[in-house]
Amino acid sequence: MRTQEILNRAKAAVPGISALDSETKDRAIYAMAESLTAAAEDILAANSLDVEAARGHISEVMIDRLSLSAGRIEAMADGMRQVAELPDPVWNGLGKLERPDGLVIEKVSVPIGVVAIIYESRPNVTSDAAVLSFKSGNVCVLRSGKEAWRSANAIVKALRAGLKSLGLNEDYIQLVEDTTRESARELMTASGYVDLLIPRGGAGLIRSCVENATVPCIETGTGICHVYVDSSADLEMAANIIENAKTSRPSVCNAQEVCLIHSDVADTFLPMLKRRLVDERTENGKTPVELRLDKRAAGVIEGKAAGAEDFDTEFLDYILAVKVVDSLEEAVEHIGRHSTHHSDAIVTRDDAAADKFLRGVDSAAVYVNASTRFTDGGEFGLGCEMGISTQKLHARGPMGLRELTTYKYVVRGHGNVR
Repeated sequence: MRTQEILNRAKAAVPGISALDSETKDRAIYAMAESLTAAAEDILAANSLDVEAARGHISEVMIDRLSLSAGRIEAMADGMRQVAELPDPVWNGLGKLERPDGLVIEKVSVPIGVVAIIYESRPNVTSDAAVLSFKSGNVCVLRSGKEAWRSANAIVKALRAGLKSLGLNEDYIQLVEDTTRESARELMTASGYVDLLIPRGGAGLIRSCVENATVPCIETGTGICHVYVDSSADLEMAANIIENAKTSRPSVCNAQEVCLIHSDVADTFLPMLKRRLVDERTENGKTPVELRLDKRAAGVIEGKAAGAEDFDTEFLDYILAVKVVDSLEEAVEHIGRHSTHHSDAIVTRDDAAADKFLRGVDSAAVYVNASTRFTDGGEFGLGCEMGISTQKLHARGPMGLRELTTYKYVVRGHGNVR
């Protein structure tokens, strides 16, 4: 089906989905989750073809992002069920006032309409985006990258089957069949059809959408995330946090890419960092982290010299840029120049330092003594997420149900005229 025909069908489906009551939506989500798990064999077969085709063309870390398993499919279904348990975000009162002339003016939350999502090689985004859009009363138009299209198609077939089982319109969830750049361009410029465009992927995709979209667009995703180890930090805690933030899943946007270390603890902490991320991982048969060190860090431990771009790169791999700083103020200033305003953390035992960091770092999520890996819709209690917004208007941080609504004013009168 041509992309324009998909957009036509999506637009036509808006009145129907916006009229669904909460109970119907929740029953449909459970039905879609059940259909998803029932189709696991077909989804895994499609995913196997995607992985086989991609192997050798993308890194092993990215292969992990692309790969599905029975456990991951069940986790996707569980995420959908969690969304069903959340309150309905639409038609909620956001404010009310009565004017002297008797007009009653109420501000209420409503769906956005047609939400288009362009994403790359993460099949689980398919179900996350679909369920969040559906629960918030929006029609979704999904556009997967070519590496994951077979997987996304199998997932969407299962979700649409769940809708069909309850007699609901399958067009509430759409998947673009064309994976060329032309279909992405069509979504970016689909004024009158797409009410909101959300790109979820690498820096190139996000930049292309932000620069070329003529429809409203949310800037998401790119994560140059920092962990700053303060002079008062519990160094064992810092090592634990950094190991988790860097190595638990390096291919995701909330993984740490830069470590800043106060000079007062650098001589002690840098050897600890190398031992934890390089030596012990090598001894245990795990992929060691490549440390890219500024001159001061390189004077303490062995590693690769940091290049000019290393503090401005989202590696999405087992690579960590490391810099020694002389003060909290220098750390905050560095983050201000190099951060993508996604997630940044301080490890400290000094409450005053923590407060100064929280106020000084202008990111969507700012942490004290915790891993940046918590910037996630599920971890924030949102069920799942549409993406991580790094902009400031409309939505910021993990985008859940509430961020997929807008509002309108409902005005009730008694024959009032002006």
